[in-house]
Amino acid sequence: MQKNKNTIFDEDNENKMYILSVIVENKPGVLFRITNLFRSRNFNIESITVGITEKPDLSRMTITTVSDVKTLEQLVKQLQKLIDIIQINVLNKENAVYRELALIKMNAKDPTTRIEIANFATIYRGNIMDISNETITVEIIGTPDKIDAFKNLVSNYGIIQVARTGVSALPRGAVNDDL
Repeated sequence: MQKNKNTIFDEDNENKMYILSVIVENKPGVLFRITNLFRSRNFNIESITVGITEKPDLSRMTITTVSDVKTLEQLVKQLQKLIDIIQINVLNKENAVYRELALIKMNAKDPTTRIEIANFATIYRGNIMDISNETITVEIIGTPDKIDAFKNLVSNYGIIQVARTGVSALPRGAVNDDL
């Protein structure tokens, strides 16, 4: 694993959310091999996003997981053994840009409720994506904490459905990989 200013292993041994930025070969079966490694070692994936990088033969996977430092180090070592993985960085949340998108559908049977939810969405810089006579759907983009805060705020209205994309992330500043 490359260690640089954007790579961090916290010194304490508490369970924390870690963001892994993994550059892999863009070919069939890679996602299966990585998720299978997590399954076989009993590591939990909180979220995973995959997309092609600026180089069409490479993809970037952003994987979030909650673990202690020792387990995370073990996980990274196991991932490095996979032939399809080019580079792994554990991103420091303070030195990374990371976002998630969530669609949240809520009960909104009266106009007052719809206005209240729309006002909350404005405060959170969300977008109203759909309104019907009985529901309202809001798009929220931000850190997982921001999305959780919005969910908690509107939970009294009755959340019907939630769809979250998972975290996408890049380190801040100059490009720091040699790809």
